[in-house]
Amino acid sequence: MRREENVPAQQSAEEAHPRVPGADADASRAGGVVAAAAQGPQAHRGLTSDAAPGEALRREQRVRRRGDYLRAYRQGRRRSGALVVLHYFPNDDGIPRLGVTVSRKVGNSVVRHRVKRRVVEAFRRSGIRQQLPAWDFVVHTRPEIAQASSAAVRQELERLLAGAIGGRR
Repeated sequence: MRREENVPAQQSAEEAHPRVPGADADASRAGGVVAAAAQGPQAHRGLTSDAAPGEALRREQRVRRRGDYLRAYRQGRRRSGALVVLHYFPNDDGIPRLGVTVSRKVGNSVVRHRVKRRVVEAFRRSGIRQQLPAWDFVVHTRPEIAQASSAAVRQELERLLAGAIGGRR
């Protein structure tokens, strides 16, 4: 008694493919072949950066480890302003680094990320940045920064940075 059946691998021409719409398909939809997405490297079409080559803030210029933040908070010096508190402490990397903390008191996630971008941009475009020593600068924002303009954030950050390097440790 045989329980196997001979099933051909090729479908016959009259059998329609189950994924192809039949005659009752929506006529308003575009038919025909749709081009596949391009593969390989693409030109960047996102946000453009107007930063000069030496003006960009690279990854190694950011404070990234929790221990570095804590060291700046606990052992470093502090300067306060109306919008931010600047903590700073010497590092071993030989370059000034920036860290930004924004608490939930400032606002929701969208507001906090906007504030963080403003602070990084203010530091990045700061004229005093070239004169900074090899320190970790941690900027802790106050809730008032959410309503402040970008110009006010930049002005205060530059004032605090100038005060920090004026009264070197």
